[in-house]
Amino acid sequence: MITTLRNRLDQLIWGDLLEQRGLWGRFAANVLRYLYALLRDMFAGQLMMRSMSLVYTTLLSVVPLIAFSFSVLKGFGVHNELEPLLFKALEPLGQQGAEITRQVINLVDNVKGGVLGGISLAFFIYTAVSMVQKVEESFNYVWHVSKRRNFARRLTEYMVVMLIGPVVMVIALSMIASLGSNTIVQFFQTIAWLEPVFRMTSKLTPYLLVTGVFTFLYMYMPNTGVRFRSALIGGIAGGFIWASISVIFASFVVYSTRTLLIYSGFAVAITTLIWLYLNWLVLLVGAQLAFYHQNPAFLKIGRREPRLSNAMREKLALNIMFLVGRAFRDASKTITVQSLARSLKIPSITLTPIVAGLEDVGLLTSTEDEALVPGREMTRIRLQDILAVVREHGETGSYRDPKWAKEIKALGSRLDTAVSTTVGDRTLADLLDESDAVSA
Repeated sequence: MITTLRNRLDQLIWGDLLEQRGLWGRFAANVLRYLYALLRDMFAGQLMMRSMSLVYTTLLSVVPLIAFSFSVLKGFGVHNELEPLLFKALEPLGQQGAEITRQVINLVDNVKGGVLGGISLAFFIYTAVSMVQKVEESFNYVWHVSKRRNFARRLTEYMVVMLIGPVVMVIALSMIASLGSNTIVQFFQTIAWLEPVFRMTSKLTPYLLVTGVFTFLYMYMPNTGVRFRSALIGGIAGGFIWASISVIFASFVVYSTRTLLIYSGFAVAITTLIWLYLNWLVLLVGAQLAFYHQNPAFLKIGRREPRLSNAMREKLALNIMFLVGRAFRDASKTITVQSLARSLKIPSITLTPIVAGLEDVGLLTSTEDEALVPGREMTRIRLQDILAVVREHGETGSYRDPKWAKEIKALGSRLDTAVSTTVGDRTLADLLDESDAVSA
């Protein structure tokens, strides 16, 4: 019975039954597919586990991050805006949010008072940077990216986020506050039919800010190209879910006072942990939605890596080397794993093992900016060597060779000879020359 229900559900979601019902049917089918994919990924456990990991990292790095932000904002003379910003983020916790804000600000005051020694300062910097790194790793997981930014690029971009992020947030909040006190705005608020519009706008402002922050993170943090439209859809959905959970959680805190009394002094810690966990989970769910919008082919298969036949892997290895060699001949072009994935219309997670195999045998190499270039002179890269990467290398093997049947061993030898005869002694340079001659 359960199998029958599952099959009918699959037919309803992935079949064309709803799509045949017109525009609303297609809309309902898309909503069901995205909802199914997000719920499947959540119950798979990885998003929840990574959210918990980020909660732990947040507890270690929240004070260093705020202290760092305080130092940056103090240089601009707007450091007094930090406390209201933190209180706004913890507002769903009610009175406990105000208490946590006060304690965190006191800790920050101790940090800026110069009580840290050299080792403690190094630990604070490490925890602040590791926080951003954890977020990047989680986003890379969502986007099926297996290769992180190199160390120099990570350090530079992390510092940019930590330096510019607080300033942008405070400036945005200050602009919104100044608009509210503007004489012209106040005049329009006196008009009866415009006043509800301004009141609604002021209530939506925090959610619009959260949507903007989410959209920025979805575009900036993953080590791959993210389209603005996909990031915006993920940001809007994440902002809406965050706003809804904020209201629900605030009501929960208010109506569960008696229950929290059981935990006594641990109540603040417990509610804070739950709130942080929900925030990180919402952020990752929005990132997952942005990924699926940009890569709808993954809606049904999820985290399952696409299975490739040996023939497909051989063609991919040749095509990768061909595209890298062609880009290398053009001084104005560079090529990366991400651009290869876009060009071949195949997820980068599928290409990464093949690229790694080509690098292991010296046919490919990566530059500091993660561009791929031939590992040696292209006249010395035989097509046989490229094919051998997917045909022979990468096996875990056993401690002894299998005992082949004589007939199978002979057939295997003839197959290897046939492949060798087909490509002959042709090199990557020969293949590129032939392509250039045809194009001319």
